[in-house]
Amino acid sequence: MRLLLIWFINAAALFAVPYLMHSITMSSGWTALVAAALLGLVNALIRPLLVMLTLPVTFVSLGLFILIINGFLFWLVAQVVDGFHVASFWSAVGGAILYSIISWALSTLLLSKTDGNP
Repeated sequence: MRLLLIWFINAAALFAVPYLMHSITMSSGWTALVAAALLGLVNALIRPLLVMLTLPVTFVSLGLFILIINGFLFWLVAQVVDGFHVASFWSAVGGAILYSIISWALSTLLLSKTDGNP
């Protein structure tokens, strides 16, 4: 159940990004659901390999190269999913940053642990 909620949160975050960046478009909510699922798979399977391969560059750039990797994966998913369009690579980097921030904020609000502490 928690996995489905996380998927819907990520889809909502992905659906909100085009309202903040006009260089990214999303045709429908279903497209956002498909793109969120594919983005989750890509981040789980391909991202760790890319991070390991680019570890020296990431180290030298003090971790900022991770933003480039995230933007590349965001752009890659936009190339595969119909109805999800990113105008340029740098738009994908900005979109990936916004997507991460919105997803984090929604997850923090909706998935807070209720263990009795305020």
